[in-house]
Amino acid sequence: MRGKKDPPKTAVQTAEQSGQAINIDLCFVPEQHASQEKLPAVSGSSGHLVVERATTSENPRTWPGQVFGESDLDFEAMMRQYVQATQERQIHSRTAKDLPSEEPTRWRKEWEGRTQRHQVLQCRHQEDAEWKAVRHRFQQAKMAFHQLPKAQRKQQRADWQAEQAVWKEKCEQRRRLRQERQQENQSWHQHNQQLKESVVADPQGRNWLAVLVVTDNCTRQCLGLPVFRTGPKVTSQEVIAALKLILPAELQFVISDQGKHFRTQFMAKLAQEKDFVHVLIYRHRPESNGIAERFVLTFKNWLRNRSWQSATELEDWIRHFQPEYNDRPHQGLAIPGLSPNEFANRIWLM
Repeated sequence: MRGKKDPPKTAVQTAEQSGQAINIDLCFVPEQHASQEKLPAVSGSSGHLVVERATTSENPRTWPGQVFGESDLDFEAMMRQYVQATQERQIHSRTAKDLPSEEPTRWRKEWEGRTQRHQVLQCRHQEDAEWKAVRHRFQQAKMAFHQLPKAQRKQQRADWQAEQAVWKEKCEQRRRLRQERQQENQSWHQHNQQLKESVVADPQGRNWLAVLVVTDNCTRQCLGLPVFRTGPKVTSQEVIAALKLILPAELQFVISDQGKHFRTQFMAKLAQEKDFVHVLIYRHRPESNGIAERFVLTFKNWLRNRSWQSATELEDWIRHFQPEYNDRPHQGLAIPGLSPNEFANRIWLM
Protein backbone atom coordinates (compact mmCIF):
# COMPACT_ATOMS: atom_id res chain seq x y z
CA MET A 1 0.00 0.00 0.00
CA ARG A 2 1.44 3.31 -1.06
CA GLY A 3 1.85 5.73 1.79
CA LYS A 4 1.05 9.40 1.81
CA LYS A 5 3.65 11.52 0.08
CA ASP A 6 5.58 13.90 2.27
CA PRO A 7 5.71 17.52 1.15
CA PRO A 8 8.95 18.50 -0.58
CA LYS A 9 11.60 19.70 1.80
CA THR A 10 13.14 23.07 1.17
CA ALA A 11 16.92 23.11 1.25
CA VAL A 12 18.33 26.04 3.16
CA GLN A 13 21.85 27.24 2.44
CA THR A 14 23.52 30.45 3.53
CA ALA A 15 26.90 32.03 2.89
CA GLU A 16 29.85 30.66 4.82
CA GLN A 17 31.57 33.98 5.48
CA SER A 18 30.50 37.52 6.26
CA GLY A 19 30.39 39.68 3.13
CA GLN A 20 30.38 36.69 0.79
CA ALA A 21 26.78 37.23 -0.31
CA ILE A 22 24.08 39.84 0.27
CA ASN A 23 20.32 39.89 -0.23
CA ILE A 24 18.72 43.04 -1.60
CA ASP A 25 15.14 44.16 -2.11
CA LEU A 26 13.07 47.32 -2.48
CA CYS A 27 10.26 48.07 -0.06
CA PHE A 28 7.87 51.01 -0.08
CA VAL A 29 6.47 52.95 2.86
CA PRO A 30 4.19 56.02 2.91
CA GLU A 31 5.81 59.42 3.15
CA GLN A 32 3.61 60.18 6.15
CA HIS A 33 2.60 57.67 8.77
CA ALA A 34 0.71 57.72 12.07
CA SER A 35 1.66 55.48 14.98
CA GLN A 36 -0.20 52.13 15.23
CA GLU A 37 -1.41 52.42 11.64
CA LYS A 38 -0.88 49.27 9.59
CA LEU A 39 1.70 49.59 6.83
CA PRO A 40 0.16 48.05 3.69
CA ALA A 41 1.95 45.52 1.55
CA VAL A 42 3.37 47.32 -1.49
CA SER A 43 5.18 46.06 -4.57
CA GLY A 44 6.94 48.07 -7.25
CA SER A 45 8.91 45.35 -9.02
CA SER A 46 6.55 45.21 -11.98
CA GLY A 47 7.20 48.79 -12.97
CA HIS A 48 4.22 50.38 -11.26
CA LEU A 49 3.19 50.56 -7.65
CA VAL A 50 0.67 47.96 -6.51
CA VAL A 51 -0.78 48.75 -3.10
CA GLU A 52 -2.64 46.30 -0.90
CA ARG A 53 -6.30 47.22 -0.69
CA ALA A 54 -7.37 48.31 2.74
CA THR A 55 -10.15 46.18 4.23
CA THR A 56 -12.59 47.52 6.79
CA SER A 57 -15.76 46.26 8.35
CA GLU A 58 -17.71 48.69 6.15
CA ASN A 59 -15.84 47.62 3.01
CA PRO A 60 -14.74 43.98 3.46
CA ARG A 61 -12.67 42.26 0.79
CA THR A 62 -14.72 40.18 -1.65
CA TRP A 63 -13.89 37.85 -4.53
CA PRO A 64 -16.00 35.62 -6.81
CA GLY A 65 -14.94 32.33 -5.19
CA GLN A 66 -16.67 33.27 -1.92
CA VAL A 67 -19.92 32.05 -3.44
CA PHE A 68 -18.76 28.45 -2.97
CA GLY A 69 -18.82 28.96 0.79
CA GLU A 70 -22.56 29.61 0.85
CA SER A 71 -24.06 26.36 2.11
CA ASP A 72 -27.66 27.34 1.35
CA LEU A 73 -27.02 27.23 -2.43
CA ASP A 74 -26.88 24.13 -4.60
CA PHE A 75 -23.98 23.52 -6.98
CA GLU A 76 -25.77 24.85 -10.06
CA ALA A 77 -26.70 28.11 -8.34
CA MET A 78 -23.15 28.53 -7.09
CA MET A 79 -21.71 27.95 -10.55
CA ARG A 80 -24.13 30.38 -12.18
CA GLN A 81 -23.30 33.09 -9.66
CA TYR A 82 -19.59 32.46 -10.14
CA VAL A 83 -19.89 32.65 -13.95
CA GLN A 84 -21.82 35.90 -13.65
CA ALA A 85 -19.20 37.36 -11.29
CA THR A 86 -16.31 36.33 -13.55
CA GLN A 87 -17.95 37.27 -16.83
CA GLU A 88 -15.41 40.07 -17.17
CA ARG A 89 -12.77 37.42 -17.94
CA GLN A 90 -14.91 35.87 -20.68
CA ILE A 91 -14.42 38.90 -22.90
CA HIS A 92 -12.16 36.95 -25.25
CA SER A 93 -15.16 35.04 -26.63
CA ARG A 94 -16.95 38.23 -27.71
CA THR A 95 -16.26 41.00 -30.14
CA ALA A 96 -15.66 44.61 -29.16
CA LYS A 97 -18.97 45.74 -30.68
CA ASP A 98 -20.88 43.30 -28.44
CA LEU A 99 -19.48 44.77 -25.22
CA PRO A 100 -22.04 46.18 -22.79
CA SER A 101 -22.45 49.92 -22.55
CA GLU A 102 -21.40 50.33 -18.89
CA GLU A 103 -18.11 51.99 -18.00
CA PRO A 104 -15.35 49.51 -18.92
CA THR A 105 -12.88 48.36 -16.30
CA ARG A 106 -9.14 48.90 -16.57
CA TRP A 107 -8.63 45.25 -17.54
CA ARG A 108 -11.17 45.56 -20.36
CA LYS A 109 -9.59 48.79 -21.57
CA GLU A 110 -6.23 47.07 -21.76
CA TRP A 111 -7.73 44.11 -23.65
CA GLU A 112 -9.53 46.36 -26.13
CA GLY A 113 -6.40 48.47 -26.58
CA ARG A 114 -4.25 45.43 -27.35
CA THR A 115 -6.83 44.12 -29.83
CA GLN A 116 -7.08 47.46 -31.63
CA ARG A 117 -3.30 47.85 -31.65
CA HIS A 118 -2.90 44.41 -33.18
CA GLN A 119 -5.37 45.30 -35.93
CA VAL A 120 -3.55 48.58 -36.61
CA LEU A 121 -0.19 46.80 -36.87
CA GLN A 122 -1.63 44.22 -39.26
CA CYS A 123 -3.04 47.00 -41.45
CA ARG A 124 0.35 48.75 -41.41
CA HIS A 125 2.08 45.54 -42.39
CA GLN A 126 -0.20 45.24 -45.41
CA GLU A 127 0.35 48.89 -46.34
CA ASP A 128 4.13 48.44 -46.10
CA ALA A 129 4.00 45.39 -48.35
CA GLU A 130 1.99 47.32 -50.95
CA TRP A 131 4.41 50.26 -50.75
CA LYS A 132 7.42 47.98 -51.30
CA ALA A 133 5.70 46.50 -54.37
CA VAL A 134 4.97 49.97 -55.80
CA ARG A 135 8.52 51.11 -55.16
CA HIS A 136 9.93 47.98 -56.78
CA ARG A 137 7.79 48.51 -59.91
CA PHE A 138 8.93 52.12 -60.19
CA GLN A 139 12.60 51.16 -59.85
CA GLN A 140 12.16 48.51 -62.55
CA ALA A 141 10.43 51.04 -64.83
CA LYS A 142 13.18 53.59 -64.19
CA MET A 143 15.89 51.09 -65.02
CA ALA A 144 14.08 49.99 -68.18
CA PHE A 145 13.62 53.60 -69.34
CA HIS A 146 17.30 54.46 -68.92
CA GLN A 147 18.32 51.33 -70.82
CA LEU A 148 16.35 52.42 -73.88
CA PRO A 149 18.18 53.93 -76.85
CA LYS A 150 18.26 57.70 -76.91
CA ALA A 151 15.70 57.97 -79.70
CA GLN A 152 13.16 55.78 -77.88
CA ARG A 153 13.71 57.65 -74.61
CA LYS A 154 12.90 60.87 -76.44
CA GLN A 155 9.67 59.36 -77.80
CA GLN A 156 8.59 58.06 -74.38
CA ARG A 157 9.75 61.06 -72.33
CA ALA A 158 6.21 62.43 -71.89
CA ASP A 159 4.95 59.10 -70.55
CA TRP A 160 7.97 58.80 -68.25
CA GLN A 161 7.45 62.31 -66.86
CA ALA A 162 3.81 61.46 -66.14
CA GLU A 163 4.91 58.30 -64.34
CA GLN A 164 7.43 60.31 -62.33
CA ALA A 165 4.70 62.74 -61.31
CA VAL A 166 2.55 59.83 -60.11
CA TRP A 167 5.54 58.46 -58.19
CA LYS A 168 6.18 61.82 -56.49
CA GLU A 169 2.55 61.96 -55.39
CA LYS A 170 2.80 58.46 -53.95
CA CYS A 171 6.00 59.45 -52.10
CA GLU A 172 4.21 62.44 -50.62
CA GLN A 173 1.31 60.21 -49.53
CA ARG A 174 3.81 57.85 -47.92
CA ARG A 175 5.45 60.73 -46.06
CA ARG A 176 2.09 61.91 -44.69
CA LEU A 177 1.24 58.34 -43.70
CA ARG A 178 4.47 58.03 -41.72
CA GLN A 179 3.73 61.28 -39.90
CA GLU A 180 0.25 60.01 -39.03
CA ARG A 181 1.78 56.79 -37.73
CA GLN A 182 4.15 58.72 -35.49
CA GLN A 183 1.24 60.65 -34.01
CA GLU A 184 -0.73 57.42 -33.52
CA ASN A 185 2.26 55.80 -31.82
CA GLN A 186 2.64 58.74 -29.48
CA SER A 187 -1.05 58.69 -28.59
CA TRP A 188 -0.90 54.93 -28.03
CA HIS A 189 2.06 55.17 -25.66
CA GLN A 190 0.48 58.04 -23.74
CA HIS A 191 -2.76 56.10 -23.35
CA ASN A 192 -0.86 53.01 -22.28
CA GLN A 193 1.09 55.00 -19.70
CA GLN A 194 -2.12 56.46 -18.29
CA LEU A 195 -3.53 52.96 -17.84
CA LYS A 196 -0.36 51.86 -16.04
CA GLU A 197 -0.48 54.87 -13.75
CA SER A 198 -4.13 54.14 -12.98
CA VAL A 199 -3.02 50.83 -11.46
CA VAL A 200 -1.53 52.78 -8.57
CA ALA A 201 -4.82 52.60 -6.79
CA ASP A 202 -4.26 54.19 -3.39
CA PRO A 203 -7.66 55.41 -2.16
CA GLN A 204 -5.97 57.45 0.58
CA GLY A 205 -3.90 59.40 -1.96
CA ARG A 206 -0.60 58.77 -0.20
CA ASN A 207 2.87 59.55 -1.48
CA TRP A 208 5.47 56.82 -1.17
CA LEU A 209 9.13 56.43 -0.32
CA ALA A 210 11.33 53.60 -1.56
CA VAL A 211 13.81 51.91 0.78
CA LEU A 212 16.61 49.67 -0.48
CA VAL A 213 17.11 46.72 1.88
CA VAL A 214 20.65 45.31 2.01
CA THR A 215 21.32 42.36 4.37
CA ASP A 216 24.30 40.04 4.77
CA ASN A 217 23.37 36.49 3.80
CA CYS A 218 25.62 34.91 6.42
CA THR A 219 25.36 37.12 9.51
CA ARG A 220 21.94 38.71 8.77
CA GLN A 221 23.46 42.11 9.48
CA CYS A 222 21.62 45.06 7.99
CA LEU A 223 24.27 46.76 5.88
CA GLY A 224 22.19 49.73 4.84
CA LEU A 225 18.71 51.17 4.27
CA PRO A 226 19.02 54.08 1.82
CA VAL A 227 15.78 56.00 1.27
CA PHE A 228 14.67 57.31 -2.14
CA ARG A 229 12.26 60.23 -2.18
CA THR A 230 11.28 59.34 -5.76
CA GLY A 231 9.29 56.42 -4.37
CA PRO A 232 7.75 54.23 -7.09
CA LYS A 233 9.57 56.29 -9.74
CA VAL A 234 12.99 55.40 -8.35
CA THR A 235 15.37 54.56 -11.17
CA SER A 236 17.87 51.75 -11.51
CA GLN A 237 20.68 54.34 -11.60
CA GLU A 238 19.64 55.63 -8.16
CA VAL A 239 19.52 52.10 -6.75
CA ILE A 240 22.93 51.18 -8.18
CA ALA A 241 24.53 54.42 -6.94
CA ALA A 242 23.34 53.71 -3.39
CA LEU A 243 24.33 50.06 -3.61
CA LYS A 244 27.90 50.95 -4.60
CA LEU A 245 28.41 52.63 -1.21
CA ILE A 246 27.32 49.52 0.71
CA LEU A 247 28.82 46.54 -1.11
CA PRO A 248 31.37 44.56 0.96
CA ALA A 249 34.87 44.34 -0.53
CA GLU A 250 34.88 40.51 -0.48
CA LEU A 251 31.45 40.19 -2.12
CA GLN A 252 30.84 37.21 -4.44
CA PHE A 253 27.05 37.05 -4.83
CA VAL A 254 24.16 39.54 -4.86
CA ILE A 255 20.72 37.93 -4.52
CA SER A 256 17.60 39.80 -5.65
CA ASP A 257 14.19 39.27 -7.17
CA GLN A 258 13.48 39.97 -10.83
CA GLY A 259 12.26 43.49 -10.27
CA LYS A 260 12.77 45.99 -13.08
CA HIS A 261 15.30 47.93 -10.99
CA PHE A 262 17.64 44.94 -10.82
CA ARG A 263 17.31 43.52 -14.35
CA THR A 264 19.16 46.35 -16.06
CA GLN A 265 22.42 47.00 -17.86
CA PHE A 266 23.50 49.16 -14.91
CA MET A 267 23.36 46.18 -12.55
CA ALA A 268 25.18 44.02 -15.08
CA LYS A 269 27.87 46.69 -15.40
CA LEU A 270 28.20 46.94 -11.61
CA ALA A 271 28.55 43.15 -11.34
CA GLN A 272 31.33 43.25 -13.90
CA GLU A 273 33.11 46.15 -12.20
CA LYS A 274 32.91 44.67 -8.68
CA ASP A 275 33.43 41.09 -9.88
CA PHE A 276 30.36 39.48 -8.28
CA VAL A 277 27.62 37.21 -9.59
CA HIS A 278 24.10 38.65 -9.67
CA VAL A 279 21.67 35.90 -8.68
CA LEU A 280 18.10 36.53 -9.86
CA ILE A 281 15.69 34.29 -7.97
CA TYR A 282 13.12 32.19 -9.81
CA ARG A 283 9.81 33.89 -10.55
CA HIS A 284 7.02 33.44 -7.98
CA ARG A 285 9.49 31.99 -5.45
CA PRO A 286 10.05 34.85 -2.96
CA GLU A 287 11.33 32.35 -0.39
CA SER A 288 14.52 32.15 -2.46
CA ASN A 289 15.17 35.72 -1.29
CA GLY A 290 13.63 34.98 2.08
CA ILE A 291 16.31 36.73 4.13
CA ALA A 292 15.46 40.07 2.53
CA GLU A 293 11.71 39.35 2.55
CA ARG A 294 11.76 38.49 6.28
CA PHE A 295 13.83 41.57 7.03
CA VAL A 296 11.24 43.77 5.28
CA LEU A 297 8.52 42.28 7.50
CA THR A 298 10.58 42.94 10.65
CA PHE A 299 11.38 46.45 9.45
CA LYS A 300 7.74 47.33 8.80
CA ASN A 301 6.59 45.83 12.10
CA TRP A 302 9.14 48.04 13.88
CA LEU A 303 7.98 51.12 11.97
CA ARG A 304 4.34 50.50 12.75
CA ASN A 305 4.64 52.03 16.23
CA ARG A 306 6.49 55.07 14.90
CA SER A 307 5.20 58.14 13.13
CA TRP A 308 6.84 60.45 10.60
CA GLN A 309 5.80 63.27 8.32
CA SER A 310 8.67 63.36 5.82
CA ALA A 311 11.53 61.36 4.36
CA THR A 312 13.96 63.11 6.72
CA GLU A 313 12.02 61.92 9.78
CA LEU A 314 11.90 58.38 8.36
CA GLU A 315 15.68 58.44 7.88
CA ASP A 316 16.03 59.45 11.54
CA TRP A 317 14.04 56.39 12.58
CA ILE A 318 16.16 54.19 10.31
CA ARG A 319 19.31 55.43 12.04
CA HIS A 320 17.82 54.11 15.29
CA PHE A 321 16.53 50.88 13.79
CA GLN A 322 19.67 49.62 12.06
CA PRO A 323 21.96 49.35 15.14
CA GLU A 324 19.08 48.07 17.26
CA TYR A 325 18.37 45.33 14.75
CA ASN A 326 22.02 44.31 14.42
CA ASP A 327 22.45 44.13 18.22
CA ARG A 328 19.36 42.13 19.15
CA PRO A 329 19.16 38.28 19.16
CA HIS A 330 18.38 36.62 15.84
CA GLN A 331 16.93 33.10 15.73
CA GLY A 332 17.81 32.50 12.08
CA LEU A 333 21.56 32.26 12.69
CA ALA A 334 23.69 29.13 12.95
CA ILE A 335 24.14 29.97 16.66
CA PRO A 336 20.58 30.93 17.75
CA GLY A 337 20.30 33.71 20.27
CA LEU A 338 23.28 35.70 19.06
CA SER A 339 22.81 39.06 17.47
CA PRO A 340 24.01 39.62 13.89
CA ASN A 341 26.92 41.69 15.20
CA GLU A 342 27.92 39.01 17.74
CA PHE A 343 27.67 36.29 15.12
CA ALA A 344 29.84 38.32 12.72
CA ASN A 345 32.53 38.50 15.42
CA ARG A 346 32.41 34.75 16.10
CA ILE A 347 32.02 33.39 12.57
CA TRP A 348 35.73 32.66 12.33
CA LEU A 349 35.42 30.13 15.19
CA MET A 350 33.02 27.89 13.26
